[in-house]
Amino acid sequence: MRIELKYFASVREALGLSHEVVELPDGVATIGDLRAWLRTRGDTWADVLAEGRALRMACNHRMTDASARVTDGCEVAFFPPVTGG
Repeated sequence: MRIELKYFASVREALGLSHEVVELPDGVATIGDLRAWLRTRGDTWADVLAEGRALRMACNHRMTDASARVTDGCEVAFFPPVTGG
């Protein structure tokens, strides 16, 4: 399954990239699985996408949680929570 990933704000800055297209391995079926798989890339990835870290996620421009299913061709975005004032 091939998907597009987008990273915004401090997530983008920490990872050093704004987007990429990836081929997911078998077993990655949800946003939570995707986040866990991305953490296996190493230290910075593990820190930025850590399970307990506040992080917003969207799939195909809709806010979602870790249980959302990923589908071939979908776009998944990761970004920090935003506060207003």
